[in-house]
Amino acid sequence: MTQKTPKKSTKKNTSKKSPEKKKNSRSTKTKRKKNGKKRWWVKPLLILAAALFLIVAIYVFYCWLTMPNIKKSIERTRLPATTILSENGQEIESYGGVYSDIVYANDLPQYVVDAVISTEDRRFYSHFGFDVIGFSRAMVVNLIHRRYVQGASTITQQVSKNLFLSPKKSIRRKVQELLMAFWLEKHFTKDQILTLYLNRVYMGAGTYGIEAASQKFFHKSSHDVNMMEAAILAGLLKAPARYNPVSNRERAIDRAKVVLQNMVNNKKISVAQKEQALKMPIGNNKYDFGIGKYFGDWVYNEVNAYIGERDTDINVYTTLDGKIQKAAEEILQKTIAANRDKNVTNGAIVVIDNGGAVRAMVGGVDYSKSQFNRATQSLRQPGSSFKTFVYLAALENGFKPSDIIEDKPVAVGKWKPENYDKKYYGEVSLTDAFRRSLNLATIDLSSKFSKRKIISLAHKMGISTPIENSSAMVLGSSEVKVIDMAVAYSTISNGGYANWPYSITEIYTKDGYKIYERVTDEKQRIISPESVEKITAMLQKVVESGTGKRAQLQGFAAGKTGTSQDYRDAWFAGFAKGYTAVVWLGNDNNSPMKNVGGGTLPAQIWKELMQQIE
Repeated sequence: MTQKTPKKSTKKNTSKKSPEKKKNSRSTKTKRKKNGKKRWWVKPLLILAAALFLIVAIYVFYCWLTMPNIKKSIERTRLPATTILSENGQEIESYGGVYSDIVYANDLPQYVVDAVISTEDRRFYSHFGFDVIGFSRAMVVNLIHRRYVQGASTITQQVSKNLFLSPKKSIRRKVQELLMAFWLEKHFTKDQILTLYLNRVYMGAGTYGIEAASQKFFHKSSHDVNMMEAAILAGLLKAPARYNPVSNRERAIDRAKVVLQNMVNNKKISVAQKEQALKMPIGNNKYDFGIGKYFGDWVYNEVNAYIGERDTDINVYTTLDGKIQKAAEEILQKTIAANRDKNVTNGAIVVIDNGGAVRAMVGGVDYSKSQFNRATQSLRQPGSSFKTFVYLAALENGFKPSDIIEDKPVAVGKWKPENYDKKYYGEVSLTDAFRRSLNLATIDLSSKFSKRKIISLAHKMGISTPIENSSAMVLGSSEVKVIDMAVAYSTISNGGYANWPYSITEIYTKDGYKIYERVTDEKQRIISPESVEKITAMLQKVVESGTGKRAQLQGFAAGKTGTSQDYRDAWFAGFAKGYTAVVWLGNDNNSPMKNVGGGTLPAQIWKELMQQIE
């Protein structure tokens, strides 16, 4: 009998694991824990990304909702013409599409279009409103140089920015610019977008659109320009004020050479055609600088505030007095030319009457070289011409011209101001301190009442810029505008009433329909008659026997000198014959002049100008 061998059980033992399996299990769990620790940030990151995407999407939608009416803006393909006229009807300047009807891109000579596209947006016909390649290239260049060197806006983006949006730089505007570019690309052909651009883009010297620029710069239609003239027109798009042939013909030609080379690089013309273009004649411009160009620019920028957006050509009649304007320009230019050795290179003048009408405005010594208006845009330290507000505030707060103040050394922290002549005069009257323009006596006076009253009065009288509440403020350390000083001093000249500066009297359409007429403002007293009388007498003393003696006239004259530290600014502000005039001299780079104070050249200019006023 054979013995049966017991069978091995095939049932797995689930109650216990082998050492090897246990080891593998522990290893797997460890890996899972490690992976879990490594990837803990994935979920929060996804949530953050989703949140950011939602925020960006909401912001983009907001930008879309707040965009201007694109369709309405596009209807005005040509910018309406605006002609600025003096009070007697003499033309000062014309802006907009003055000379032109609409020109269509596909009707222009091909080299005109090629010059613009090769320079402004060489991939215009291939991109979708945003040039990815151009943007990437510009970003690399800017990163290499660590500053903004190269832009990448397409023509479509420039149409969006120039035609529909404000010039203020912001993220919202950039987003809207891009959205509009996409909208334009979807709804219009490339030629239609280019037509919008060529008819509305600013071309320098007050011209908008290629036809108006061609007429003004070359005295011919844009359909008739040769290749060299086309290159000049395309070249000035980068910087119209700098490259237009009115400002600098040689600079315009140098820029045109760059444009022609761009056309060669873009395979639009050959090298031989480029060389031939360089020999072509350039038409003579019919630009007449005349007088009042700074004033004309200032008025043009104000027109929309009076009548809003428009689609018709208009004539704007202004307050400019041609005789006073011409005299102001000539006297300023003559004086600066004769005193180059004193390192004085620029200046500004504003003349305003007792009713607030701006009768003359000179924003610089040479409009052809710089269109920056130093009368309305520049901020400069007024020096002692600001003391008028200090002494007038004192008079309004009960002080008398005969009251005594102390002219003695003073220290405010590390600041130790001095008088102009480094001397001290002890006890002096308000009148004498003002006449001599004593700094230390003025500081003593301002310590006797709240400086906030000085600041408040200066703002009421017409100063629009911030004024720092400090001891140095009373000596003219806070920067002001020339036009604001003219307005402020005119409130004394007119008897103590607020004087709001204005330049526009009437606006007509080209066919004679009146769309605006100025209505006289109701008078508002801001200075008491007694204080006006006292400060006027004190200002008169400044001219008779004080720092302003070089401004003396045959009859009445009242004014105040002002000189900032190291002779960086020199002022004379005063009134006579029912007019207030303010003269400023200095340098755009803020470098010191050589002993040019308010009582020297500015006072002389003021006197000579006032002698021209009848």
